[in-house]
Amino acid sequence: MKKKVYIYKGFERFWHWSQAILVIFLAFTGFEVHGSYKFFGYENATVYHQIAAYSYIVLVIFTIFWHFTTGEWRQYIPTWKNFKAQINYYLFGIFKNAPHPTKKTVLTKLNPLQKLTYLGLKLLVIPVMATTGLLYMFYRYPQSHRIESINIDSLHTIALIHTIGAFLIIAFLIAHLYLITTGSTVTSNLKAMLTGYEDIESDEKEDNKVEEIKEEIN
Repeated sequence: MKKKVYIYKGFERFWHWSQAILVIFLAFTGFEVHGSYKFFGYENATVYHQIAAYSYIVLVIFTIFWHFTTGEWRQYIPTWKNFKAQINYYLFGIFKNAPHPTKKTVLTKLNPLQKLTYLGLKLLVIPVMATTGLLYMFYRYPQSHRIESINIDSLHTIALIHTIGAFLIIAFLIAHLYLITTGSTVTSNLKAMLTGYEDIESDEKEDNKVEEIKEEIN
């Protein structure tokens, strides 16, 4: 039996949409700085990219704090249970209207493949993008007195890693846009991230676990 459950909290939705806007804007301005096209103009694109980058770093800091104070960090703990079944579902089952192998709950919002993907983004891709971006911004070319903010011989490797990371994030965004249409209905996942509520299977044990975690946090 399904029931409407408040599964995505207010800050979670704010973080999700703010992150989406900032990442898309960073990609748009970043590729203009890279010389792929001209829209804002190189100087303006550079300034806008830096502002968006700092805004994103602030958002990440608040998000990390939120995850650890609410216990939501548990959502990203990898699991191999149903991992193969999840891959088979995305490759074949979804096109045959097969049932979803992973049951979504308040404590398990992500399937095994999503957990691994999001954990990789949070622990690898995003930190690498932030680090290379900051190195790029604070690098100073050698001056007459050899004063440099960061002593690096060349930005080539840093720029290359940053660009590869940008392509990985764009690939994730494209896959993400497709996968949001694979819920119980085409728009159910989108509506859930807008309203916070989603129709999921009722589970008394799961409800009890949620209450226990709330008590631990409080």
